[in-house]
Amino acid sequence: MFKPCSFFIGLRYAGAKRRSQLVSFISLVSMLGMTVGVALLIVVLSVMNGFDKEMRERILGLVPHITISSHGEHSDWPAVESIIRQHPQVAAAAPFVQLGGMLLHGTDVESVMIYGIDVKREAQVSIIDQFIQPQALQQLDQQADSVIIGRALAQRLNLHSGDHVNIMIPQQSAQGKTQPIFKRLQLLEQFNTGTELDQSVILLSLASAQPLLAGNPSAQGLRLLLHNTFSAPRVAWEIEQNLPYGYSSRDWTRSHGNLYSAIQLSKQLVGLMLFIIIAVAAFNVVSALVMVVTDKQGDIAILRTLGASPRQVMMIFVVQGSLIGLVGTVFGVLLGLGLSASVGDMVAGLEQLLQYQFLNSDVYPVDYLPVDMRWWDVSLVAGTAFTMSILATIYPAWRAAKVRPAEALRYE
Repeated sequence: MFKPCSFFIGLRYAGAKRRSQLVSFISLVSMLGMTVGVALLIVVLSVMNGFDKEMRERILGLVPHITISSHGEHSDWPAVESIIRQHPQVAAAAPFVQLGGMLLHGTDVESVMIYGIDVKREAQVSIIDQFIQPQALQQLDQQADSVIIGRALAQRLNLHSGDHVNIMIPQQSAQGKTQPIFKRLQLLEQFNTGTELDQSVILLSLASAQPLLAGNPSAQGLRLLLHNTFSAPRVAWEIEQNLPYGYSSRDWTRSHGNLYSAIQLSKQLVGLMLFIIIAVAAFNVVSALVMVVTDKQGDIAILRTLGASPRQVMMIFVVQGSLIGLVGTVFGVLLGLGLSASVGDMVAGLEQLLQYQFLNSDVYPVDYLPVDMRWWDVSLVAGTAFTMSILATIYPAWRAAKVRPAEALRYE
């Protein structure tokens, strides 16, 4: 413990004007550096957490956790489903048809992924119903030759509700010739998930999609929802071991695993770089305190002659440096929280002002800037920054404690 005089003198030194303007400038720079470093780190971690959250809750809520497909011409899907449901990790299952094809509207052509769904069961394994009006889903189930299209895809083809489009699915005949299948569809509605699915996915009812299989049984399968998303590789392997010959499984880590790993790696690397910025700010605290010790050698010598112990002198400069770090950290946290709360709206407003989209779902996981502030990360950043500031005071404070009164007062 240190006596109150060390604390009050440290506070006095932190706010007092110094004979050297350079010392005051370096102290201000170190405080601002700490503020900027802490604020940037909180904002970046919040944004990376936002991408992580959207990946887990939105993207993985739209894509299958596991898909089961067949390589044979005849499949007993009810029996396969009964086997799958015995696994404790399987929460729900629903049939689907997935085909690649071309969407034609006038002279415009786009490659698309045709996804046939069981409307009544799809909501059990997917959150797609959150982006489509309930009446549109009912019409998709009841109205033959109807389709629901992603908004980005519809905009590229200049499609509106009620328009008719044609889909073409390449098929190979028994003689090896390509004989495409054409189907005319009416657009019911557009869905906007804010993900890459908006760029290329169209939804049909299962009854409308099944006639398009044309001898391609591997395009039909079961989609599974798991209780634990990240257990998908293990669960897929265990399920496949219990299925008859001719069935295979595929989990989300094979289609979107690289994206999730990239988000996690980016978060770690960016966090490391910004922690280095905080370390540089802490080093500035060292520089500032070393110059303060040089500036205050006469005062230190007087304190020593009045009976102050080396420990008390040391604590004076620990308090001063800690105060610089504390002020920088507090203002950094406040600035970081404010920016994190508004950065999404700021980016959206800037996109609208410039008429330019910074995030596009055909390049990035989502077409908006997600933010997820986590108090654990804020506490970790603030605690680390303040701890580094305290550690940065040790060497200058030790230098101050080693000042010899006689030598310091010789030229005063």
